[in-house]
Amino acid sequence: MRAFTLSDFDFDLPPELVAQHPAAERSASRLLDGTGDPPTDRIFKDLPSLLRAGDLLVFNDTRVVKARLYGEKPTGGKLELLVERVLKDHEVVAHMKVSKKPPLGTVLAMRGGFRATLLGRWPDEQGALFRLRFDSPTGKDPYALMARCGHVPLPPYIEHADSQEDERRYQTVFARVPGAVAAPTAALHFDEALLNELEARGVQRASVTLHVGAGTFQPVKTENIAEHQMHSERYEVPQATQHAIAEAKARGGRIVAVGTTTVRTLESWAQSGQASGDTRIFITPGFAFAHVDLLVTNFHLPKSTLMMLVSAFAGHERVMALYAHAIRARYRFFSYGDAMLLARTNRSTHEAC
Repeated sequence: MRAFTLSDFDFDLPPELVAQHPAAERSASRLLDGTGDPPTDRIFKDLPSLLRAGDLLVFNDTRVVKARLYGEKPTGGKLELLVERVLKDHEVVAHMKVSKKPPLGTVLAMRGGFRATLLGRWPDEQGALFRLRFDSPTGKDPYALMARCGHVPLPPYIEHADSQEDERRYQTVFARVPGAVAAPTAALHFDEALLNELEARGVQRASVTLHVGAGTFQPVKTENIAEHQMHSERYEVPQATQHAIAEAKARGGRIVAVGTTTVRTLESWAQSGQASGDTRIFITPGFAFAHVDLLVTNFHLPKSTLMMLVSAFAGHERVMALYAHAIRARYRFFSYGDAMLLARTNRSTHEAC
C-alpha cells in the first residue's frame, strides 16, 4: 500500500488563476467534466445533461454568517474576531487576531456598539479558540449582532474587502441554516433556472447541513499526512434525506454530492452511524466511500485536506492530471472559481498497492 505524503498533493498555480470575484452569472462558470477520457471542457449550466432522471443531488444548506467582527481592548489595541460557533446564552466561540491576547474577564468594545466579554479558551484551557459572551443594549442575540455589525468572512486568498456583491454571491441560493464561516463553494454555481431544469429532467434534490469552519483553509503542515489534526465541524443528515438516499439507491439512481462538505457529511454519517454531531473525518486515498457516486466540486488549494479528499474519490493520478489540464486551460480556482464533475473510482485504492 503506497503511503501518500503531503508533497503528493502539491502543484504550481499561477496566482492570476485565483478568482477574486464570482462569474457574472452563477451557472455561467466553467465545468471540467472529468468523468470520461479525455476530460471535457463545459459550462456549468451543462450539468443537467450529464445527470439522469432518478439521480439525487445532495446539497449543503448551511448559511454563511457575517462572522468577521472588529473591536478594541480597553487599552485601545485593535482586534478582530472570527466567530466559529454560536453557543447558548449569547456565548460564541471565535478566533481572535490581536497583537497581545487580553486576560480573561476583559470586556472588549466591538464596532457596532456591543460588548464581548472574554470567558476562556475553547474547547478546553489549551484550546486555540476563545469563548466570549456578547452583550448589547438591545439584547440582540449573536446572530442578529453579526448580521448588523459583521463582515462577510471571505477566504484569505481573496484580497479585497467584502462588498455587497460578496454578501449576495458568497452564499448559495438555497442557504437555510445559519452557522458557516465559509461557503460550500461548489453550490455557488446553482441558480434557480438551473435547479428548475434539473427538476424538469427528473433529477431529485435533498439537503444536509455542515457548518463550514475556518479550519477548511488550514494548511496541512506535516509531510506525514496521518499526523494532521482535522478541525471539527457540526453536521446533520435529516431523516428526509436519509429516506431520499435509500430510495435513490433502490431505483438505481446515483448519489451526486454537491461539494466536499456534503461528502464529509454523508460519509461521517455512514462511518459513525450518527445522523448529527461533530465530525473530524479525514478522507485520504484508500478511503472506502459508502454513499457518493458523483461529486461536483471546485478546484482546491495545494496540499489541502480537500485535495486529499478528491484524490481519494477519483484517484490521485487522475485528479492531478485534471488539475494540470485546468491550469493549462486557464480555469479559475478556489471559492469564486470554476467547478469540475468527478466520478467515484476504486483507482485510489488500486494505485496505492
